[in-house]
Amino acid sequence: MNISEAAKLMDVTAVTLRYYERVGLIPPVTRKNGGVRDFQQEDLNWIEFIKCMRSAGLSVESLIEYTSLYQQGDATLEERKSLLQEERDQLAAKYEEIGATLRRLDSKIEDYENGKFQAAEKRLPDWTPKEGIN
Repeated sequence: MNISEAAKLMDVTAVTLRYYERVGLIPPVTRKNGGVRDFQQEDLNWIEFIKCMRSAGLSVESLIEYTSLYQQGDATLEERKSLLQEERDQLAAKYEEIGATLRRLDSKIEDYENGKFQAAEKRLPDWTPKEGIN
């Protein structure tokens, strides 16, 4: 399929797909006569992978490195696994941080629902600093 069809199917722009290929986020797409990109299912799989990883916050640099390692073949299996594990660990830490923030917000909302903050008086912020913050 051509770039317009692939872009529509993957819900991105043709410019985005050209960028993905140019910077190495996806392997080079095969070309038809005249240089027209011919996207195959494997290309679409790469695009979906990159979209998923980017939406989770993985860096472009890490994904470019992963794609490059993938193209080098099985000799890079351990490096690829290690890179993905590092990214997973960072994402898990962020997930925990977001979870803590959600719990804090839930508590604040519950305080409002229970009438704790009905008075509109001026006061210091109603939060407790983390340990070690003065």
